[in-house]
Amino acid sequence: MNRKTFVSLVLILGSLTALGPFSIDMYLPGFPAIAKSLNTTVSHVSLSLASYFIGISAGQLLYGPLLDRFGRKPPLFIGLGVYILASIGCSFAAGIDQLVALRFIQAIGSCAAAVASIAMVRDLFPVEENAKVFALLFLVVGASPMIAPAVGSYVTAAWGWSSVFWVLGGMGLVLLLVCVYFLPDSYKPDTTLSLKPGPIISSFLSVIREPQFYTYALAGSFAFSGLFAYVAGSPLLFMKVFGLSEKMYGWLFAGLSVGFIGSNQLNTLVLRKYRSEQIVPVALACQAITSVIFVLGVYNGWFGLGATLFLLFIFLSCLGFTNPNTSALSLAPFTRNAGTASALMGAMQLGIGTLASVGISLFDEKAGALPMVGIMAFSSIAALVLLLVGRRNIGQLATGSGAGMMAH
Repeated sequence: MNRKTFVSLVLILGSLTALGPFSIDMYLPGFPAIAKSLNTTVSHVSLSLASYFIGISAGQLLYGPLLDRFGRKPPLFIGLGVYILASIGCSFAAGIDQLVALRFIQAIGSCAAAVASIAMVRDLFPVEENAKVFALLFLVVGASPMIAPAVGSYVTAAWGWSSVFWVLGGMGLVLLLVCVYFLPDSYKPDTTLSLKPGPIISSFLSVIREPQFYTYALAGSFAFSGLFAYVAGSPLLFMKVFGLSEKMYGWLFAGLSVGFIGSNQLNTLVLRKYRSEQIVPVALACQAITSVIFVLGVYNGWFGLGATLFLLFIFLSCLGFTNPNTSALSLAPFTRNAGTASALMGAMQLGIGTLASVGISLFDEKAGALPMVGIMAFSSIAALVLLLVGRRNIGQLATGSGAGMMAH
């Protein structure tokens, strides 16, 4: 594969992977405007975020078997079509219940892009390069929290919150056209795979019984759910607790994402010297310690805006090391059913993340930042414990040479 093809594939797959995060981040600055327009509260608006997470989690399980049975592109095209129509529908939502339902459908469409892109990394690139490719994909994905909130804040201020969903629908259309004309077929459909419930369940069970999969997938999912808590709680934290404007919130959110992006790319350099299974426990320990300090500080009122931003930056930086390595190690043992495995891992990540985001909406706004940082701390500690316990059940670790792993 020449360099031009490599770069173009990474950009396309990264853009597909980023569609979901962009759909989350871009409308966050509009939470107060949505609440006012639909006669509800910011906490209730966050339910539309939770429904998106539920949809994208459930959709992972739907698309996994379809991608293995029919190939990568047909399910991807259908999913993007659903996403475009649902995005337009969101712009016309007349009440919070309608928005919550339409966001669920929008998520069902968008997760086709996420599952397909992850499976295609496993299809298109040598297994020893998967960790590097994932780091590059996360670089593209990482641009979404830098760009999306800032764009969303200006779009909301200029044309109202509903216009954000027209922009998202337009993005979906562009991606659909790019995939039709420029994305290669990476996988020959396996017509022997059955889409009946029994064989599908058996396929998922065969994946989840693999100790390496459930250890790193669960640890990575709990660690990653701290990001969901942050995303769900940040509008309340910055715009209500600290009284920042929509535009200022967008820029701060973008600035903090530099920690996640930077550490993700630094991880690629660290992999030259250390293996993924060596990096993960160190990153999780740092994440847990940071979140515990954060909880203690918020509970006792020690931190102002500056200290809060610093601790969030460190927390997100830890995730930049944790996420690509746990993802790659989770899927290292799989080849034939990589689509099913990537779908199950994605469903676990998003399912646990959904619980974290729903947890934020259960608390009154008067609780301030404490629910957010409490969930971040719990998820980080749980991830570290799951890793330390689960590693005892892994026999021979499936890895790729050089990068210390195989992947998605």
